[in-house]
Amino acid sequence: MERSGLLDRLTNLGCDVAKVSTVRLTPEEEKEYGEWNQDALESKHLEQLIAKNRKDEYFTVGLLTNCTDLLGMLAGLQHLQPGQSLQTDSRSLQSHGLAGQKPLRVGLIWIDAHADFNTPETTLSGMLGGMPVAIAAGMCLTRLRLKAGLDPALPTKYIVMAGLRDVDPLEQELLDRSQCEYISVEDIRNLSDNLNQQMERLSRLTEIIYVHIDMDVLDPSEVSGHPLTAPEGPTSHELAAALEVMFQHKKAGAIGIASMPFGERDKKGLSLQAAYRLIEGAINGIKKR
Repeated sequence: MERSGLLDRLTNLGCDVAKVSTVRLTPEEEKEYGEWNQDALESKHLEQLIAKNRKDEYFTVGLLTNCTDLLGMLAGLQHLQPGQSLQTDSRSLQSHGLAGQKPLRVGLIWIDAHADFNTPETTLSGMLGGMPVAIAAGMCLTRLRLKAGLDPALPTKYIVMAGLRDVDPLEQELLDRSQCEYISVEDIRNLSDNLNQQMERLSRLTEIIYVHIDMDVLDPSEVSGHPLTAPEGPTSHELAAALEVMFQHKKAGAIGIASMPFGERDKKGLSLQAAYRLIEGAINGIKKR
């Protein structure tokens, strides 16, 4: 996405791009045993990269390999440096606490055809990619979460599921027992009041909100190269309009685009253009604040 014109598009929207960084494992880490372990190490690098930013200074755009990178995105936002407005006085010392900077409370809008709320006990596929939200919520794989740098886990009341259409039976039971809330495909298509209601609710509960998008949430015609498409999704135009509404809220501080088909899986460039459209929707929302 970066090499195919994203920076030019951001510049045309009036954005100043501070820095583009790529997360890579070190040669030593590439020798580490276990694919799940390496995913956690990758997320840790992502966390360290994002955490260098100051709160309310830069808008973070994550171009993510897959949804397990959620852990690194959340961890980095949890540990952002204090904002420029924070003064060194007794109040700031209280906000940091004696042990150091207090982690920020991070809200999550999870936009995906799938909940990715499985645990090793409920999964039908055994895929780690079906578990990252449950991991982030502290429901399983604690060591992986801590290695990625996400601590504490997110309370489920900080999580909003959007666009779900394909949920496993036992996974649905976990959701039913959680405090997650929902934005439907119809809410997205119709720009319903629920978009603002959920953003306002998370803004009261948390200090920064991360919006994560798995490209399989879109109508399959735009992501035909994705292996896990689901019918009846919103178009990228519809979702971009919804993102514009969401990002008008001040606490919406980052967006991540995951699992975008590319190369031979996107020969006509439809998925690439859809991803650009989603990022532009978020930027347009920020410009309206």
